[in-house]
Amino acid sequence: MVDFILLLKYMLLGAVQGFTEPIPVSSSGHLIVMQQLIGLPHRGLAFETFLNTASLIAIVIIYREMLIRLTVNGLRYVRTRKAEYRSDFMFIVYIIAGTIPAGIIGFLFMDKIEAVFSSAKMIGLTLLITGAALWLIRNLRGVKRDGDLKLKDAIIVGLAQAVALIPGISRSGATVITSIAVGMRQETALRFSFLLYIPISLAGLALSVSDIANVSEMSTLWAPYAAAFIASLIFTYVSMKWLMNIMEKGNLKYFAYYCFAAGLLLLLVL
Repeated sequence: MVDFILLLKYMLLGAVQGFTEPIPVSSSGHLIVMQQLIGLPHRGLAFETFLNTASLIAIVIIYREMLIRLTVNGLRYVRTRKAEYRSDFMFIVYIIAGTIPAGIIGFLFMDKIEAVFSSAKMIGLTLLITGAALWLIRNLRGVKRDGDLKLKDAIIVGLAQAVALIPGISRSGATVITSIAVGMRQETALRFSFLLYIPISLAGLALSVSDIANVSEMSTLWAPYAAAFIASLIFTYVSMKWLMNIMEKGNLKYFAYYCFAAGLLLLLVL
């Protein structure tokens, strides 16, 4: 028989991870802290990757039309070299380039990063850093659209995504902040950030699939894991739509306030 309280706890974890994945407040940090608050053992990188897969599905659903367009036009450019398809082809190139830094660092050092930076106080400190970065770029308004990006922009944003492997440093926050800092318009920054999320999440899933499959408690935890997965997918979708609306209005400063408050609370209380 499924433990109903345990099921609710895992649904809460999925909801927290899903809601905080798109917004710039660090989903990994919130997931670690929430596990401590509700008395669940830290499930580690495999569990986080499992929930991230649900978030990945939600992001793909939201950007499905753009993904189809990029794929079709990218292939058309390879075949025809027509100028009308070059912008979409280069956008794909920049996504690949931006994925490489986090891919290399995550492959080589992810276990060590998780071990060093997974304490509540360290997450509090990194949330303060995220808040400070959000505050610094709160009034910036870039001019670069999708077709104006350069390779150096992609690499700089990719390096920011690599820094966000540290729990408490928001991946979306790091990439959106850096994208805006290099001159992208807010809507372009958002698209580029979350298209970068897709390949790095797929890579993380590929590296963790055996760990997920070999979770020793899976025979007894399949229902809680499934509940967490579904909650993560739903709340990622809702949160992403909310973030898109916020980005249109340029209200990132409110996330800075939250990061400051949450970071200070973790440093003082936990």
